[in-house]
Parts: sequence; structure tokens; C-alpha cells
Amino acid sequence: MAATTGSPPSARERRARRPVALRLTRDARERAAHLAVRRAVFVVEQGLFEGDDVDALDAEPGTLHALGLVDDVPAGAVRLYEHGAPGDWRGDRLAVLPDARHTTLGASLVRFAVRTAGERGGSRMDAMIQLPNVGFFEALGWRRDGAVQRFHGVDHQPMAIALSADPGP
Repeated sequence: MAATTGSPPSARERRARRPVALRLTRDARERAAHLAVRRAVFVVEQGLFEGDDVDALDAEPGTLHALGLVDDVPAGAVRLYEHGAPGDWRGDRLAVLPDARHTTLGASLVRFAVRTAGERGGSRMDAMIQLPNVGFFEALGWRRDGAVQRFHGVDHQPMAIALSADPGP
């Protein structure tokens, strides 16, 4: 039996290593799970919307709903769609349940959205980011894109990132 060196991983390190899976929703059940994650974060936790956060964009055929799972349990969501000029995409409604916030799920969902839009011919993605999350997005390569704005009653920083059809390594 080989000896191990160093101390055992902390609870936070164990949570960060939990398996994460990402995909576009494939059926009504997964779409409902995506919407349930958003509702838990934006309606129940943050109180940004009353009842639910579903809007007309959710019904548009070109809107993509991504679902993030931790240990095969839905725990994160992000919505993305083309808007504005050709090649312009928007990412929004990024939501991660509290128990999954110390995993790689949030960053993985953002990277998944960026890669997915790039693979579909996008050249730029923008998003409205709540101020406490600006540093997180900057660490993922996003840049500030204008002045802070009030959005759904909360200050948000417009941010953007260049997209590529080649997701890289």
C-alpha cells in the first residue's frame, strides 16, 4: 500500500472536485430543470422577479437553454441567443444553486455558453453582470463594455467577450 503525502483535501476542495456535466437541454424535463434552477436563484433567493423569470425569449426557437449538473443533479443554468447585429450573441440568466457555487460549475457554464455561441458562428457575446460577479467574469476573459446600468432593479455591468469557432485547448 502506497503512503500518501500532504493533508487530506478540505471540504471546500472536495466540493470543487465534484463531477460537472454541461449540455443544452434535450427535452421538456431538462428544460423544466433549467427553469427551476433560474427560479430558485432569481425569484426565490434574489427576489428579482415575481412568480418566475420566464419571458418571451424563452419561447423563441433560437434561444438555447444550457443545463449544468453536479453529481448528475441539475444545479446550474444559462440562456444564450443571437441578438443585434449578425454574429452578436447574448448570455443571460446564469444561475448556480448555492450548494454548487464552490464547484467549477459557474465558470464551466460561462465557458460552455461562449464556446457554444462561437461554434454557431458568433463573433461576440455580451451580458449584463451583477456587480459582485464582475471580477469572476474578468477572470474568464470578459471585459467591461460600458457604464453600469440598472437592470431588473439591480446595478449591472455590461460586459463582452470575443468569440471564436475554435474553442482552443
